[in-house]
Amino acid sequence: MQDKPNMNRNSPPLALEVRGLEKRFERPAVDGLDLSVAAGEFYTLLGPNGAGKTTTMLTLSGELPAISGEVLFAGEPSRAPLHRRAQRGLSYVTEERSVFKGLSTRDNFRVAGLDPEEACRLFPELEKRMSVRGGLLSGGEQQMLTLARALARKPRVLLADELSLGLAPLVVDRLLRAVRAAAEELGTGVLMVEQHAHKALQYADRAVVMRRGRVQLSLSGEEARTRIDEVEQAYLTGNGAQSRR
Repeated sequence: MQDKPNMNRNSPPLALEVRGLEKRFERPAVDGLDLSVAAGEFYTLLGPNGAGKTTTMLTLSGELPAISGEVLFAGEPSRAPLHRRAQRGLSYVTEERSVFKGLSTRDNFRVAGLDPEEACRLFPELEKRMSVRGGLLSGGEQQMLTLARALARKPRVLLADELSLGLAPLVVDRLLRAVRAAAEELGTGVLMVEQHAHKALQYADRAVVMRRGRVQLSLSGEEARTRIDEVEQAYLTGNGAQSRR
């Protein structure tokens, strides 16, 4: 069973809601997806390659048009392109690091309309690298720069696709802690795609395993951490039982 909006009066408002989302190429890539992310909630999408995770993110961001279904930000439907959704409080970090390689770290922040010193507070590690061109930063530093630009806007919703790609575990933890802090301190609703289930589940409030464009398993973060074998079974084989939650 896929996620349904939580209607408890004491629950935080929904930052992002998806109803019956569909996207097809030669076959369904996202097939009737329902999910909801509350303000301040860290939600992770897991699944094998080809499950539809990145297509989901591209469609939610407005980079790809949906065939059917509805995407709501803070309760309001949107069919706007990415730049319009960004104006309404969406930040999107793709699996390709969004760094201007010929510009310094400082100018990467300035081009994004951000105060470099303010943005750098998210990752003090970058303070000594402000004059270094983006292309000369390490992979981890480039991802810190990319994420700092996204979080410095204090977004209502953060979509993040494969933050950990090609990075050392310590760097991944650093990035995920920053995302967790944004959820807790700014009330940002986070939807993150991640291949490394163990790592993502250390920080997530909720986890969904996708397969062939559909939700295979849906659990709270706490449940997922205690049922990691079931999560991995659903992740690797698609045979896991669907959660009733």
